[in-house]
Amino acid sequence: MNVSVDKRPPAWDVIVVGAGVGGLVCAAYLAASGRRVLVVEQHDVAGGNGHAFRRRSYRFDVGVHYLGDCGPDGILPAILNGLGLRDRVRFLEMDRDGFDRIVTPSLTVDVPAGWSRYRRRLVAALPREADGITRFTGICEGVADAGRRSLLAQGLDGVTERRRELRWARRSLAELFDHCGLSAVARTVLAAQSGNYGAAPRDVSVATHAAVTDHYLRGAYRLAGGGQTLIASLVEVLEAYGGELWTRCTARRISLDDGGVRGVELADGRRIAAPVVVSNADYRRTILELCDDDAGFPPKLLARASASTMRLPWAVLYVALDVARPYTPDANVWWFPGEDIERSYARLHEGDRDELPFVFVSFAAEDGRSHPAGHSSLQVMTVCPPGHGRWGMPGGPADGVRYRRDPAYLAAKRGLTEAMLTAAEKAVGPLRDHIVHLEAATPLTQERYTLSSGGTPYGLNSWGAPGRRPDRRPGVGTSVPGLYVVGQSTHFGSGITGVAVSGIMCASRITGRPLLPEVHAGATLGDPSLLPARPAGWDPPAVSRGRGGRGARGRPRLPEAG
Repeated sequence: MNVSVDKRPPAWDVIVVGAGVGGLVCAAYLAASGRRVLVVEQHDVAGGNGHAFRRRSYRFDVGVHYLGDCGPDGILPAILNGLGLRDRVRFLEMDRDGFDRIVTPSLTVDVPAGWSRYRRRLVAALPREADGITRFTGICEGVADAGRRSLLAQGLDGVTERRRELRWARRSLAELFDHCGLSAVARTVLAAQSGNYGAAPRDVSVATHAAVTDHYLRGAYRLAGGGQTLIASLVEVLEAYGGELWTRCTARRISLDDGGVRGVELADGRRIAAPVVVSNADYRRTILELCDDDAGFPPKLLARASASTMRLPWAVLYVALDVARPYTPDANVWWFPGEDIERSYARLHEGDRDELPFVFVSFAAEDGRSHPAGHSSLQVMTVCPPGHGRWGMPGGPADGVRYRRDPAYLAAKRGLTEAMLTAAEKAVGPLRDHIVHLEAATPLTQERYTLSSGGTPYGLNSWGAPGRRPDRRPGVGTSVPGLYVVGQSTHFGSGITGVAVSGIMCASRITGRPLLPEVHAGATLGDPSLLPARPAGWDPPAVSRGRGGRGARGRPRLPEAG
């Protein structure tokens, strides 16, 4: 019997699974480079942790609270400018004399822009530890500078090289603390912003800590219009070059064979062919669940993926007030009930639920779109013990476990909400009498919307068995031809800029072109004249649905967190 074979080329050159910042940056660059790109996203609006949502007249950002290094020499602006978005995404600089306020029982430190000022501020707060602080900040500044220069020079895989440049880069932050002879309170102040990467000093490398600290010391910024404006801008680039975003479209399987990638099978049974697939999905799920069982991954890689652990999960309170912001100055607040951050993280990993390690309080930008005049909105965040057991559940929503009405879960959620609100009032003053909206999102909420292992927004903690060097993470390539990964679990994360870098680096690997050095030097691949005009009432959430979803009734919104 003769069997007809469809020899037509696939309609798509690349399929990107997941429309987070990393996936969209990669997709936009590939589309601007002439590839036919399809992005599939399970949620009804693109963005992942870059997503924003509204409750009445209040806008809340899920993950874009503040950004660093967004000045004229900044990496994220360069990535966006390279796509022709220079005039479409604006950054609002925070107070350079103190964009973060660190509060412990015995001292308060306002973190300024610039390594020299940061060092002087720390020494003034802890004069008896001047030598250790000077040594510590000097090493971190050197590691961060070498890493950034290498990243911009290497282009295709600069992070690998940067970690070989300085002997401290691969070692743990805890080891550097020991080397510098720092006290518990000094360690707490120096690692106070560890909530930006979600790991204890023992679990994070000096390279990561130094890079994240340097990121903000280059200037801290908020994003005008919130994270959804950034997401919508990337969607506009994708679509301007013929690419498409399909929302409410879940990838069930990445199809592979001995020769490499074949395409993606969707949850509704459709099979979409493409020779290249970029996964912006959770790394563990990509390797262990999304890919065919006979993917041909080396046993060592499968063992690493199976043994890998995740960084700590995150809980958030979204709070709206009927008064103007009750707290000054214009700074985020990192509030600590104690002064031994390493002990606090150790208790978290042991499952301790009695004491919050810290809370991070961030007020929304005063940009006229985050809340009504005379009102304010803020978010209160903290890290949580790992595992579903903390919530009284045997598993998570990614496993099909129904949890939102479970009495044990609701009791744990109420307890955490009360503890976080109490801590927030200690950090920034009375709030309760002015709350007009209060909503809590737990790690199970995060898992429900992003399918992230462990409900963490931070990605992998260890890639392989625990006890190996900290921050060992995969690059954007895999051993399967045509299969790539981007996002928080690559060695380019953490944060919005980190995943954006993973996206442009992945596009570089696919195109064979050093895109990041090019755009940082001023090159523009995208043509701004191809981008659509933004009419009055331009709606970022509607744009972020993709063309096919914009006709749907109502606006995309995050249901009650649960």
